Amino acid sequence: MSPAPSPAPAPSAAPPAYAERLGLPWWYWLAGLGLAGLLATELWMGAGGLRSWLPFVLLLPATVAALWWLGRIRVAVRDGELRVDDARLPVRFVADAVPLDAAGRREVLGVGADPLAFVVQRPWVGGAVQVVLDDPADPTPFWVVSSRHPVELAAAIMAARNAG
Repeated sequence: MSPAPSPAPAPSAAPPAYAERLGLPWWYWLAGLGLAGLLATELWMGAGGLRSWLPFVLLLPATVAALWWLGRIRVAVRDGELRVDDARLPVRFVADAVPLDAAGRREVLGVGADPLAFVVQRPWVGGAVQVVLDDPADPTPFWVVSSRHPVELAAAIMAARNAG
C-alpha cells in the first residue's frame, strides 16, 4: 500500500496589499544616456586606437547601471510589514499613516525636520507618506517614504495594521 500523497504546499506569502517601484521617469533615462554619449564622444574625438572606443564601452554601461540603481527602491505592504527596500517596519508599531503631496513632503522634510526620522525620499516622485510610529523602544518618531500613490499606500498600511 502506497502512502497517501501529501497536500500541495500552501503559498508562503499572501500577495502584497500594496507594491510599487520608485523607478525613474523615461526621460531621465533618455537624458542620462544622451549626456553619457555626449561625454564619450568628446573623449573619443581626440583619441586613436584603443582609446577611441573605450569611453563608449565604459561610460554607457556605467550610466545604465547608475540609472538602474537610482530606480531600484521598492515599497510594499505585505505580511504585516511595511517594506521599503531592505528596511522593514511591523505595522503593529504604526500609530498613523498620513499621505503627503509635494508641499506636505517639503514641510515635513524642511528646516524643522526631525533628524531621527527614517527617510526614503526620491525627488522625482511627488508624493510621500508619513508613517507615525508608536514604539517606546524606538527613538525614530516617524518614517517618510516617497510614493506615487500616497493615499493608497497610507490606506494599505492602516488596513494591514487594523487586520493584524
